[in-house]
Amino acid sequence: MGKALEVHIKKRAGSFQLSCDLETDFQGTFGMLGASGCGKSMTLRCIAGLLTPDEGSIVYRGRVLYDSKRKICVTPQERHVGYLFQNYALFPTMTVEKNLESALLSPRNRGMSGREKKRKIQDAAALLRIDDLMAHRPHQLSGGQQQRVALARIVLSDPDLLLLDEPFSALDSYLRTSLQTEFSDFLKALSRDAVLVTHDRDEAYRLCPEMAIMDRGRVAVCGTREDVFANPGTRAAAAVSGCKNFSRAEKKGPGMLRATDWAMDLYVQEEIPEDIAFIGLRAHNLHGIRAEDAVHAVDQGRNVVEIRGATITQTPFSVSVVFPAGSSQIRWEIDRSAWRKEYMEGQCLPEVLEIDPGGIMCLRD
Repeated sequence: MGKALEVHIKKRAGSFQLSCDLETDFQGTFGMLGASGCGKSMTLRCIAGLLTPDEGSIVYRGRVLYDSKRKICVTPQERHVGYLFQNYALFPTMTVEKNLESALLSPRNRGMSGREKKRKIQDAAALLRIDDLMAHRPHQLSGGQQQRVALARIVLSDPDLLLLDEPFSALDSYLRTSLQTEFSDFLKALSRDAVLVTHDRDEAYRLCPEMAIMDRGRVAVCGTREDVFANPGTRAAAAVSGCKNFSRAEKKGPGMLRATDWAMDLYVQEEIPEDIAFIGLRAHNLHGIRAEDAVHAVDQGRNVVEIRGATITQTPFSVSVVFPAGSSQIRWEIDRSAWRKEYMEGQCLPEVLEIDPGGIMCLRD
């Protein structure tokens, strides 16, 4: 029995080489997270049939959409996927109602009576709360309204799979957060699979129980969001997932490595791979301890680092402490309320931080 989605394709575009190997048994919304230019949108277009890979295969729930060896390449119309573009791709001279009517030209809606079409349009408009916008044209709509119209048009085409290419990238931060919650509820109500492409780690984590991180045209890691964020695989993938501290690293022995940029030896919890190139340390995986406790911590096999020459910056909700370490630096982030309680009242910064061995990520280049 195959996976829900299997993508094994190669595609060259100029100097860029996509070599995507992805298998997932996801239910609901699957995320593809990565920096701009890593190949995630290209992969999505290949799944949709808007681009043809140079070789490989694409299978969705047992249905072969593309197979170069078997010379199968199902047309975009026959793949039964709905593609939401970054700019929503609404017809600018058509009203909302006419934009929705255009979706009923899909193969699955052939032979439908005029009355059935009208009812379907009304149902989709009510579901997305755009019933009072039917006479408007796209330029008269807000970004959120345009997105809902585009989604309604996709719903009307009756797709098996929704492909969503950075659907929130054009929205301001307040509207983005609001629509993400609304969007998640909508997808659950629709009971359709969806693949969401994004460069926003918070968006991916919030909306996608399972995801992959792409790096330089390849899948760096794939799994549950918890596993992916805990073990992103490569330095670039860890950076996309929000990690802020990196050092080149060398294995010294079982459970011990050398962070060369930080000029320190560290104990780690996970097995250290032979091809380790970097370590990553999330900025919240440190905590302050008293200087007199540091000696005992080292004796107990715990990791400690001194804070000297620190720069402190604050946001409304967190405090960042950046200090030199070897030839590089380390960033420590702490919730502002905890900072105020633990350090501002004492008017002093801790002299020593402890680094959680379980929070150190072993990474490939």
